[in-house]
Amino acid sequence: MKIDFTLNGEIKHLDMHAATRLLDVLREHFGLCGVKEGCGEGECGACMVLVDGRAMNSCMLPVGNIEGKSVQTPEAFCQSERGRVISEAFMEAGAVQCGFCTPGFIMAAASLLNSNPHPDEQAIREALSGNLCRCTGYASIVRAVQIAAEKGARLW
Repeated sequence: MKIDFTLNGEIKHLDMHAATRLLDVLREHFGLCGVKEGCGEGECGACMVLVDGRAMNSCMLPVGNIEGKSVQTPEAFCQSERGRVISEAFMEAGAVQCGFCTPGFIMAAASLLNSNPHPDEQAIREALSGNLCRCTGYASIVRAVQIAAEKGARLW
């Protein structure tokens, strides 16, 4: 199947089976390793990308479903001003330890802030509920999103 989409701001054309996981395409075809396979079942969030600004688990997303859409990976997002604000907030709050889950949490935070620039703690916890971390505990991650919302208020 021919698939046309935008990846990190560039138009891409693929010719492959529509059921191929987006995670595999990003890692193997484009060499983008910011998305990671943690569970392969959409439970951990390590493979999260933004599709038209909304967080989605790329391990559960067939590449045929991105036809005509815009996909942003952690590599590109973290180079943007919004991405830098969130990344710096994660460092400030001590929300990074091993780093395996961090790109997914950053993408989930971005998706939340795109739709709700002033979230309360409950909204943050709900938005992050699809992401798992085994190192930091969640208090520092929630605090990082609060810091990002405050510092990046003009961006969201």
